[in-house]
Amino acid sequence: MSLEDIKKTTQTKMDQSIAAFKNNLTKIRTGRANPAILDTIQVDYYGSMMPLSQVANVSLIDSRTISVQPWEKNMAAKIEKAIRESELGLNPASMGDLIRVPMPPMSEERRKEMTKLVRTEGENAKIAVRNLRRDANESVKKLVKDKLASEDEQKRSEADVQKVTDKHIAEIDQLVAGKEQEIMAV
Repeated sequence: MSLEDIKKTTQTKMDQSIAAFKNNLTKIRTGRANPAILDTIQVDYYGSMMPLSQVANVSLIDSRTISVQPWEKNMAAKIEKAIRESELGLNPASMGDLIRVPMPPMSEERRKEMTKLVRTEGENAKIAVRNLRRDANESVKKLVKDKLASEDEQKRSEADVQKVTDKHIAEIDQLVAGKEQEIMAV
């Protein structure tokens, strides 16, 4: 593997870490309704567990209410039960073949808990990025040891990897700050 390959691979993996972090952020509850919060819910569909999005249409009615429209009428009760029993603290209400999921307003204490959770997720993403930096630097050192690259190239490569790392960590910090602001908005 060449120095350029190491840089490209590291960049790609760091981008994937950011994408995973963004995905985790969508699952963290804010004051507003977000259909992605129901992505983790599994529903019993004829004996096998299926994600909610594969048995129903999930959309927003307004900023505080999510609607769940089952594709089969007999699934409404199972979907409602799965949402109620999830750890999200939601209380769905069935209205014919439509299930309304109102998002209760969050208390100040709950908002602070959510911001702590966001910071923890952010720190985990930073750790993942730093681990990728370490792996890249170790790969470069191995190339130098095997005499496939010079020490000058090693220094330059490590500096490039550090720039990429700094950019990704700054992006994580920005995402954390944005999510905290979203959570604390009343």
